[in-house]
Amino acid sequence: MVRVSGAPQDVARRLREGMARGVLSFPLTAFHDDGSLDPDGCRAHVADRLAAGPGALFPACGTGEFFSLDENEYRQVVTIAVEEAAGRVPVVAGTGYGWAQAARFAGIAEEAGADALLVLPHYLVAAPQDGLVAQLAQLAARTRLPLIAYQRDQVAYTVDSLRQIANIPNVIGLKDGHSDLDRLQRLTLAAPEGFLFFNGAATAEVQARAYTAVGVPAYSSAVHAFAPEIAAAFRTALRGGDDDTADRLLRGFYVPFVELRDRTPGYAVSLVKAAARLRGARVGPVRAPLTDPGAADLAALKDLLATGLGLVGAAL
Repeated sequence: MVRVSGAPQDVARRLREGMARGVLSFPLTAFHDDGSLDPDGCRAHVADRLAAGPGALFPACGTGEFFSLDENEYRQVVTIAVEEAAGRVPVVAGTGYGWAQAARFAGIAEEAGADALLVLPHYLVAAPQDGLVAQLAQLAARTRLPLIAYQRDQVAYTVDSLRQIANIPNVIGLKDGHSDLDRLQRLTLAAPEGFLFFNGAATAEVQARAYTAVGVPAYSSAVHAFAPEIAAAFRTALRGGDDDTADRLLRGFYVPFVELRDRTPGYAVSLVKAAARLRGARVGPVRAPLTDPGAADLAALKDLLATGLGLVGAAL
């Protein structure tokens, strides 16, 4: 176990530095063909992501199929990420469900050496604002790890709730998946100095310019899980104001990828995993209830991936 930082302010500082250096990488969880966990495949995939220079590593989150992992598998996935990162970048593990179960996963992540937790939306039910705040407060009281709240689906914080969660000592940031930029701008303006914000839209690059305009330049990149060359080229263009390159990548790769992704529920994970397999990664299939792409969609994905890589001078 490698633990480089522990205090919330230290983790927030390292994340801020990482966000300025590279995209936030959400590695896949590798499974064997029979659906069992493949630890060696996980380790190889994480090592490859780290070699591509991310700003931080987020194992066992949405892209990593947190929702399908049991506690022992979760422990292995987070431990592998911590060991491979070896303190080079922050490791932020996913946790979720109700606060009681989230606290169990938080304890495992803490033992494994994770630096922080991304708190995924709670399971199934809608809840009022005071309940959303209480959910985070209950979890925060049961872990020493800093927390990043994730608002999407049934979780959406008001300005007043944002102020309340920001006052919880170990809540250090918010990841947004709603893409309601009016609401997000109000949240960023209401947040205390140093509070972190992340663009967590699906295929976040498509909305990266808009998020940057409201003060949220950092984003998670699912594309980094299978084509770090494309992810790096887009981020370089975006940060450097190279609109021609950014537009070329959006038109030629990102927007068509989103259109393919939107054909089938769950493709936000399934397509990413399929693309990684097309590039030789040992990540295996997705677990039910997700499904792997059929032959026609897989062929379309292969053509699109070849086009995207060609745009940045890389090959399939």
